[in-house]
Amino acid sequence: MTRPRACAATGVAAGLAAHLGWPVALVRAAFVVTSFAWGAGLLLYLWLWALTPWDEGDARPTRRAPVAWLLVVASTVVLVAVWTQSGQWYFTAAASWWQWYAATYVGIGLAVAASAWATLIDRPDPARGPRHELVIRSIATVVLAATALELVFVVNPEANGRMSTVAVFVAALAAVLGILLVYVPTLIAKWRELTDERTKRIREEQRSEIAAHLHDSVLQTLALIQNRAGATSEVARIARAQERELRDWLFAGDAPADSDLGTDLRGFAADLEIDFPVTVDVVVVGEQRERASGELAAAAREAMLNAARHAGGEISVYVESTPAAVEVFVRDRGPGFALAEVPDDRLGVRQSIIGRMRRAGGSATVVPGAGGVGTEVRLRFPGERGFPGERNGAEALHG
Repeated sequence: MTRPRACAATGVAAGLAAHLGWPVALVRAAFVVTSFAWGAGLLLYLWLWALTPWDEGDARPTRRAPVAWLLVVASTVVLVAVWTQSGQWYFTAAASWWQWYAATYVGIGLAVAASAWATLIDRPDPARGPRHELVIRSIATVVLAATALELVFVVNPEANGRMSTVAVFVAALAAVLGILLVYVPTLIAKWRELTDERTKRIREEQRSEIAAHLHDSVLQTLALIQNRAGATSEVARIARAQERELRDWLFAGDAPADSDLGTDLRGFAADLEIDFPVTVDVVVVGEQRERASGELAAAAREAMLNAARHAGGEISVYVESTPAAVEVFVRDRGPGFALAEVPDDRLGVRQSIIGRMRRAGGSATVVPGAGGVGTEVRLRFPGERGFPGERNGAEALHG
């Protein structure tokens, strides 16, 4: 059982309804009805809220119901009623006295709950945030301060013997404590932020120490192995792959790699070096706005695979992104070939590279390398437009 990340308030009823296959309205009604049985429904609801995880995903939970506003409005209504009745009622029955006393504490509790909800739950919500929290906390503070002043200066405990001075003082003190409790969730949130920042700083310091140590020992050893074993030997390729993985772990940190063209081609180059006796150098220039899942990335991967499979040795990949165009050059130092001499049934270059780029609105050419050595595949896509299905308003993203 899980709770949906897009929910009305907590997602408990929706998650339980999906788990049991019942209508959501029926589950909510069952919680309300069973709450009258000595609070059983409420306790079950709170238990499920505390222990049921969210659905899988990285999106922040969003809530449709303005719970904090409902709580602060309910607190205001209850406490205003307390102010009114305190000045007008002459408590002729014990029930009236306990109703007034209970209403005071309920109103204070609702104000504190509104502030806690706004800080701990609504603050991370993209639809609300810190400004929403500030407004709720300010209203709750004003209402509780007015309650404390009203109890101290307006209520006359001598108007009825049952309403003693001590009782009124305790109620006023509870309102003052409520103001303090309103700010406790904010202090908790600040403490969490400071703790997270301190943890992150400690981890970065540890990572820097590990990086310095490994750079002076393991990375230099791997580089020496590559130089002594030869660029295309099995030992050198394994050492190069291990060096790349170690550098990515050391210097990439905890942030996930961006799914752009340059990152994708670097990862693909690492895989090629393990599967084929090649050394692939990827150089990326310019701001990378291209998606790794687009046609340009697929054509570049196909060109790199052909170079590793048929040429071997050293392969150079150059990616340049400008406002005018995105270009990828894949160059090998193999025997080379003429596209016209490739049999018609060999569709790797014609369809997977040239045809794919043409269908996407770009271009691809296959020419001899510099000095007539090897082959160079040139991929170009204009920067003023995006691939089909990848356009977002006026901004185009390429892939």
